Amino acid sequence: MDNGSRVNREVYARFCERLRVKFPGSTHPYVKIRGEWRYLYRAVDKEGNTVDFLLRARRNKAAAQSYFEKSIQQNGVPETVTIDKSGANLAALHAVNTGRDTLIKIRQVKYLNNVVEQNHRAIKRIIQPMLGFKDFRCARVILSGIEIMHMIAKGQMKHTGKIKPSAACQFYSLVM
Repeated sequence: MDNGSRVNREVYARFCERLRVKFPGSTHPYVKIRGEWRYLYRAVDKEGNTVDFLLRARRNKAAAQSYFEKSIQQNGVPETVTIDKSGANLAALHAVNTGRDTLIKIRQVKYLNNVVEQNHRAIKRIIQPMLGFKDFRCARVILSGIEIMHMIAKGQMKHTGKIKPSAACQFYSLVM
């Protein structure tokens, strides 16, 4: 470690593993399911509002491409997409761009991705104390609920009427 401590990287990595935290250097929301790390794709607009999310078993081109296609189908085609340095995301966006009349502009600038990285914090704060998930389907359902509550807390849910309902009322209204 370069912060002056006497702990080496191996001890630090084991400490992070014990806390169910993905090894530092990775700011993406990984989730532990049955002892294996799974990837939570998340899209955030420039205001920090959650656009879409999807839990996948792998972080590869096929998973990224299916995520981008799902997100585009539900939310429309974006003008610009800012991604991290992941080769899978870049390859997937190039695959999505093939055959399009208007291409999606791809940006891979380290500091432009900060809005997304900061938005991960709220989700990771809730997930970290959990001891992991035993089932992929259950993890997907629980993470969807967490994401929905996060969207409600940010004020993304539209409501009719003069009085804004509480977060709990908004969440319950989705069920009924």
